[in-house]
Amino acid sequence: MAPPDPTLELHVQRFKALGHAARLSIVRVVVQGPVEGTPVGEIQARLDIPGSTLSHHLSELTQAGLLKATRQGTTIRYAARFDHLRALTDYLWEDCCGGGCRDPQCVNKETP
Repeated sequence: MAPPDPTLELHVQRFKALGHAARLSIVRVVVQGPVEGTPVGEIQARLDIPGSTLSHHLSELTQAGLLKATRQGTTIRYAARFDHLRALTDYLWEDCCGGGCRDPQCVNKETP
């Protein structure tokens, strides 16, 4: 059996974190927010998630490396880790159609 691929394991962890409706909604709210981060209270108000549940989901997303938390006084802001989010989508498409996609809808526009 081949040793586990650390890159694959990291992507699995991150996709797993996004595999819950509330967490995916949280990421969407944060991505739409200011680059310096969205306050927890605003996330809670927009999604109507109880505080303890929201805290759990934010912790999962932070541990997966998809969000980062910054404290400003008494406010905690969550910002997207765009580099990590982009790496997930890049991973899905990097070998699309064997690198020679001819479909006009293909995200890999480089064709031979």
